[in-house]
Amino acid sequence: QVQLVESGGGLVQPGGSLRLSCAASGFTFSSYAMSWYRQALGKERELVATIGKTGGWTNYADSAKGRFTISRDNSINTVYLQINSLKPEGTAVYYCNVGLRGMDYWGKGTLGTVSS
Repeated sequence: QVQLVESGGGLVQPGGSLRLSCAASGFTFSSYAMSWYRQALGKERELVATIGKTGGWTNYADSAKGRFTISRDNSINTVYLQINSLKPEGTAVYYCNVGLRGMDYWGKGTLGTVSS
C-alpha cells in the first residue's frame, strides 16, 4: 500500500532553517509528481510546492517563492523540502502528498515550530 512518512520537523528560531524529508513506498515513485503542503493551527491546508517526476520542473506557492526549495532523489524514493529564513507564521504541520489513480495520498505530517 502507498505509504508516505515525513520527518525533519522540530523547533527552530526565527530566521532558522528546516530540511524536511518524505520517504515514499508502495508505488513507482519515479513515475509521479510529489507535493508538500502545510497546515497552520486553525487554517486550511495549503499547497507549498510541487516537483515533477524527474525533478525537471518545480512550482511554488507565492508565499514559498525564494525561501522554499523542493527536491527529490528517485534512487531512494524520497522528496525533500528545504525551508530557509523561517518566520513565526511558518509554524505548521507539513505534509507530503502524491496523487495517483485519481486518489490523494498523505503522510501523517511533521510539525515545524518557529519560536524564540
